[in-house]
Amino acid sequence: MKKIFIISFLVIATAFNFTACKSDTKKEESKTEEIESTTKSESTFSVTNAKNEINFTAYKTSEKVAVGGQFKEINIIAGGEGNSVKEAINNTEFSIPVSSLFTKDTSRDFKVKKFFFGMMEDTQLLSGKLMITDDANGTAEIKMNGVSKNVPFTYTIVDKTFNMKATMHINNWNASKALEALNKACFDLHKGADGVSKTWNDVALDITTTF
Repeated sequence: MKKIFIISFLVIATAFNFTACKSDTKKEESKTEEIESTTKSESTFSVTNAKNEINFTAYKTSEKVAVGGQFKEINIIAGGEGNSVKEAINNTEFSIPVSSLFTKDTSRDFKVKKFFFGMMEDTQLLSGKLMITDDANGTAEIKMNGVSKNVPFTYTIVDKTFNMKATMHINNWNASKALEALNKACFDLHKGADGVSKTWNDVALDITTTF
């Protein structure tokens, strides 16, 4: 009887110690996960999770009247994370669906998508990569119409907001025919006081990422 009691006591004690160790391990794992999660959220900037505004300005008529628009969607393909705003932006690779184009005029949106982007190769997406050069300048490698070209840009970082400005010259992407097709589709709307219909080759970019 005494042997049975001793054995039973040892089994219970062993089980208790095992359970306690397991519980302590879970607590330690939980603490570790909590620390890692806190560290990550405090130190990492993510372009994917940021608010991204991609605005552009095109021009029409001889007087160069501005026509504003934006792309409502951007997909981050690679990069886009870092321990600072600059680090997160540098080497970010992205794609922009042409379908997300928005100019506050549905008729204009339709014409730009059909007669401009619709005349190009790879009409569904614009893609590229952002590369920071120094504290004020960078280069955007942009692919459009099957052609990749580098576009210099200037930028500022204020608190957690990155803003870049650049100018694209559309003909550098072999898109003169697309520009002509758009001007033809908007012929009367792109006429100025001189009676000349004109769609300009340059497009200004103003892109903001707020983390």
